[in-house]
Amino acid sequence: MYRLAGRLSPWFGGLCLLSLALGLYLGLVVAPADYEQGDSYRIIYIHVPAAWMSMFVYVVMATSSAIFLIWRLKIADVVAEASAPIGAAFTAVALLTGSFWGKPMWGTWWIWDARLTSELLLLFLYLGYMALRGALDTPQGSARAAAILAVVGVVNIPIIHFSVEWWNTLHQPATITKLGKPSMHISMLRPLLLMVLAFQMLYFHNLMVRLRTLVLSRENRASWVAQLNPETGN
Repeated sequence: MYRLAGRLSPWFGGLCLLSLALGLYLGLVVAPADYEQGDSYRIIYIHVPAAWMSMFVYVVMATSSAIFLIWRLKIADVVAEASAPIGAAFTAVALLTGSFWGKPMWGTWWIWDARLTSELLLLFLYLGYMALRGALDTPQGSARAAAILAVVGVVNIPIIHFSVEWWNTLHQPATITKLGKPSMHISMLRPLLLMVLAFQMLYFHNLMVRLRTLVLSRENRASWVAQLNPETGN
C-alpha cells in the first residue's frame, strides 16, 4: 500500500491541477452570468464540489470503519483516519462558501436551515472522530470508538442530501443529482462537473500522501521500513 500510494499520488495530483485549471477557466471566464444571481452564482464552482466531497469522504470513512470493525483490517482503519481531516476541510469550505453565497441571496450569513444545520453536524462528526482517535489510553480502543462513531454518524448523509425535499428550506433543490435533465445550462454545468472531478482528485491525492505518512508512523519498527531508500522513499 505504501508503494502503491506513492505511485498513484502524482497521477491524482496532475489530474487535479488539469481539471481545476480548465474548470475555473470555463466557470469564471467562459460561462455566462446567471439571469437572477448575476456573477455571484460563480461561487457554486467551489461550494458545490466541496459540499459533495464532504459527504463522499464521510461515506468512505464510515465504510472503511465498518470494514475495520468487522474484519479487523488495519489498512481500512488507516484509510478512515487519513480521510477524516480531509473531509473536515471540505465541510468547512462548504459551510464558509455557503455563508458567502447566502448573504447576498438570503440577506444573512447563517440561518438554521435543515441543509445547513445537518452539514454543520457533519463537521462536528468529523471533529468528534478525530478527537476520539487520541482520547483513550490505547490506540486500539481509540480506533474502535472512532470507528463506531463514524458508522453511526453515516445516518446524517441521507439527511443532508434529502433535507431540501423533506422540509421547507431556503436552500435551492438539487440540480445535477436528481433524475431527469439537469437544471443548469450546459455552459454552466460543464465547468461544475470539471470542478467536482478536480476536488475528487484532490481528495485521492491527499489521501495517498496521508496514507504513506500514517503507514510509516504505524510500521516504523518493521523491517521493510528500515530498507527504504531515504532519498526516494522506495
